Amino acid sequence: MPRFALKLEYDGTPFSGWQRQADRASVQGTLEAALARLEPDLPAIAAAGRTDAGVHALGQVAHCDMARNWDPFRLSEALNFHLRPAPVAVVAAAAVADNFHARFSAVERQYLFRLVSRRAPMVLERGKVWQVPHPLDLAPMQQAARHLLGRHDFTTFRASQCQAQSPVKTLDELHVEALDLPHGREFRFHVRARSFLHNQVRSFVGTLERVGAGAWHPEDVKTALEARDRAACGPVCPPHGLYLARVGYRDDPFAA
Repeated sequence: MPRFALKLEYDGTPFSGWQRQADRASVQGTLEAALARLEPDLPAIAAAGRTDAGVHALGQVAHCDMARNWDPFRLSEALNFHLRPAPVAVVAAAAVADNFHARFSAVERQYLFRLVSRRAPMVLERGKVWQVPHPLDLAPMQQAARHLLGRHDFTTFRASQCQAQSPVKTLDELHVEALDLPHGREFRFHVRARSFLHNQVRSFVGTLERVGAGAWHPEDVKTALEARDRAACGPVCPPHGLYLARVGYRDDPFAA
């Protein structure tokens, strides 16, 4: 069966997450329903990351096996037709080798988290950012983020239900930047690693927000990391500011 990689963009707000569930809307279930309109009885699809409820994607990657040898552009157009009106889009499709796997072939994943500091309620981007009403200081958050870079035991920043075999991961990037808005300030957290623990990024951002607010000192993040104790973590921030931004492969199936 010909195999195709699909690059996906979606609004995670109405979904229970990526993974198919019998009684709730999921991104996987929505995409598989669209695929079934093209060809019945297809194998289940797989994705690079099982995003949680409310988490968005700019560059999620999934793969599917088709009976027909579709032209990739025609496949993406047909899927987008059948995905409407769900907030899911196939932004690119590519034919790949039979041994390509959206999850296991990935060599890195990049996440973006958007945090907005402003008093007035968010209207146009409600559900797309995490909003706090108090000001945040960028420099201490940047200083604290440096303590998390590299290879560590991230037990402190790991959800209790995480199924990863080991809490040891290598964090390649955690960059924080600020953008001035007309009536507030947006902070963007760019996070990159080969793989992540469950709730690791949201645990990072929730903890760094406490640093930016002045409730924690940057060195407190180093102490929390070294504690290797979930109780030492700061608050876990809500999911709706989190985006799976990009999935990297040694041979990028979507390279021009």
